[in-house]
Amino acid sequence: MTIAAHQQRAESLLHAAGILPVVTVHTLDQARAVSAALLEGGLPAIELTLRTPVAMEALAMLKRELPDVVVGAGTVLTVEQMQQAIDAGADFLVTPGTPAHMADALAAAPLPVVPGAASPTELLALYARGFRVCKLFPASAVGGLAMIKGLAGPIPDLKLCPTGGITETTAAEYLEQKNVVCIGGSWMVPNNWIAEGDWDKVKTSAAAAAQIVSRVRTRYAPVTTSAPDPPARTGLPCGPRRCCPGCPSFQTDGPCGCSRSWR
Repeated sequence: MTIAAHQQRAESLLHAAGILPVVTVHTLDQARAVSAALLEGGLPAIELTLRTPVAMEALAMLKRELPDVVVGAGTVLTVEQMQQAIDAGADFLVTPGTPAHMADALAAAPLPVVPGAASPTELLALYARGFRVCKLFPASAVGGLAMIKGLAGPIPDLKLCPTGGITETTAAEYLEQKNVVCIGGSWMVPNNWIAEGDWDKVKTSAAAAAQIVSRVRTRYAPVTTSAPDPPARTGLPCGPRRCCPGCPSFQTDGPCGCSRSWR
């Protein structure tokens, strides 16, 4: 597949997610339980960060045991990590930032990629390589909504997944932006909930996040109008004139003898 096809797939995956939980785990049990709670709450995809020693093993385990969860490998910093994540079965890759050598490797990767950037210059460099879906990180620190709105004009076909500093309170306003395909966040998976095994809280917070996505997309769904139905035909040609629809001797063929013309 071409980079264009992979980018279309990346946009589709992120749009289906709406909100992408950024998850960091320290055990396989945590990975299994938090992913199941998020899925049950209505968030079908996660960005599993590669910040911990168990992360790569957890990624492979999730793809075996919870195939309904879409797992992106996050915090991919090196080409070696990129290949390990691919081998582990990642559905997509996410980077926090993308130096040139990583951008070249990601452009050739055999799966969807969401490369990270923090400035218009970095985004344009990725755009020049064919990327059309990028992670804006850390979103709130580099300009937040003002940055996103400013990018929509000069690069209208670049879709963003802003991540970093977004909360449940600000999520909707980010999702409302026309160039935002998805947002990333960790408010529904804080470290203390994961450490303490508060999976009910994760599920409840995930359900609230899914509702935010639903409300925003319902509110901003494009309005489609259908052409009006053509008027019902109540009379047919009858000899040299057209019968009046109320004629008691109306027929579908032949003269009916009606003295009134149907208009």
